[in-house]
Parts: sequence; structure tokens; C-alpha cells
Amino acid sequence: MQQTRMLHAPHPAQHRLRARVPEKMLVALTVNGVETRLKVAPWTTLLDALRDHLDLTGTKKGCDHGQCGACTVLVDGRRINSCLTFAVMQDGAHVTTIEGLAANGALHALQQAFIDHDAFQCGYCTPGQICSAAGLMAEGRAKSADEIRELMSGNICRCGAYPNIVAAIQQAMGRS
Repeated sequence: MQQTRMLHAPHPAQHRLRARVPEKMLVALTVNGVETRLKVAPWTTLLDALRDHLDLTGTKKGCDHGQCGACTVLVDGRRINSCLTFAVMQDGAHVTTIEGLAANGALHALQQAFIDHDAFQCGYCTPGQICSAAGLMAEGRAKSADEIRELMSGNICRCGAYPNIVAAIQQAMGRS
């Protein structure tokens, strides 16, 4: 009679590979005109870098999936959803948040137009709406209310202030 030896697989804990956690990375950004260097984990979103590392809480975390636009900021003059980009991907970029739009103590034309047209209710989406509108104006593509609505469609307002938002953008564009 031949004996067979049963081989048992080693316990998983014995062969568990220890994953190395990547070290924090240095990121240089110019945020609202101020040069800054941050040391962040590679998976830190630009949104989290702004809010958690620079204490710029005007930019809002809405859906965290790029579907609502509450986190919209300007990167090198282009509007982006800051929840969808890693801070390390923006190394060397110029970032403008809602806090950086006003100049010399005067509101940006969009900020004033939002006040004039009561283009916010709860105000949660307002920073993203205004930053997106600033990017829209810089693009120079919107010529009509319909085009404004289309090009702002990535920014959701749950309160339904859309007609007032469009009117505010038109005012800021000099088309009221």
C-alpha cells in the first residue's frame, strides 16, 4: 500500500505580500495667484488638495463623480471638475477657485451678476456655476441663451435657479 502525502496550502497570512504605500509627492501649483508647494499622496484629487491642504473650501464636493459640477475650478484658464483630476497631474498649473475671482476688493462681474439676478438659492452649486461661467466666457463660444444653457449643462442646480443663472451670465457677458 502506497501512502500519499497531502500537501496543504500555506496559510494566506504567511505569504501575504506587503504592498508598499507610495510616498507623498511634491506638487507645485499657483493657486489664485499664490505659488504653493504641497506634499500629497498620489491619489489626492485636486479638489481634496484645495479643500484639505490649502483650506480653500469655496470649491464644493458634490457627487465626487464629475456629474454635478460643484467642484468646477479653472486650471490654466480651462474649466475642469477638480474631483476628477489628481493634484499631481496638475503640477505647475495655475488654478483659480471661487476665492480667486475677485480682484482688489471688487467682485468679479459674474459674482456681482449672480447677486443682481438672485442666481442662487441654497448657494451650494454657486462657486462651481460661477467658475464654469468664467471658463465659458473665456472660451467665447456662447452667443445665445441656448448656447449658455448647453455649455453650462455640466453644472447642476438642485434648486432650479437656471433662468437666473443664464440671465446673470448674459449680464456678465454684456448681453443683458
